[in-house]
Amino acid sequence: MSKLEQILILDPPTDLRFKGPFTDVVTTNLRLKNPSDRRVCFKVKTTAPRRYCVRPNSGVIDAGATVTISVMLQPFDYDPNEKSKHKFMVQTIYVPSSGTDMEAMWRDVRPEDLMDSKLRCVFDMPTENDKVHEVDLAKPAPVLNSSRVDGLRGSTMDDTEMRKLLEDCKRLQAEMSKLADENRLLRDDGVRMRKPMWSDNVMSNASALIGRESAVSSLPSLLVVIAAIFIGFFLGKFVL
Repeated sequence: MSKLEQILILDPPTDLRFKGPFTDVVTTNLRLKNPSDRRVCFKVKTTAPRRYCVRPNSGVIDAGATVTISVMLQPFDYDPNEKSKHKFMVQTIYVPSSGTDMEAMWRDVRPEDLMDSKLRCVFDMPTENDKVHEVDLAKPAPVLNSSRVDGLRGSTMDDTEMRKLLEDCKRLQAEMSKLADENRLLRDDGVRMRKPMWSDNVMSNASALIGRESAVSSLPSLLVVIAAIFIGFFLGKFVL
């Protein structure tokens, strides 16, 4: 009796590709689609069980449903001269109407009821172009500054808008020049007003200084007169 053809649709159908570098866990996905109107039980096997982790590695797929299998390759020292001999096999059987124990179904299945598909493992190391492309994607996109954006916008202006823009620029330049002249006049008036005020302050300070000196110089004469009066007063008392 001929063997049954695989009922599931595998994606990818023949190769499981793993892209390096292989210094960390590399994961690839395998999708199993059940196009039939019956439930299907599946199991995933590999020739290198210590090198791979498969989740889920078995289960049931309902009619018309799809299951995604994650195949995780463990880190290893990659040798480009060594060809991969690892293979995977997906085995499937129809779930009987009375079947509930999966272990019993796989144990009691007849060889002619078993369907399978084989896939080989392919290891791909990134090329120099792939590395450059990944670096370019990691760089942030350049941001146009406002002057460049204005230049790009101005390139699409028509002649009327360009003339209007030039007239506005000329008007702004004239106003700026007028404001500069007014500012210069105000600065000159302030300098002229500060000069007389400085002269008056100097004169008033000098007069106050002279008055203070005269008062200080007259102070000893006043003390002499007061002392003479007291001496005359005491001498008069003793004489009397």
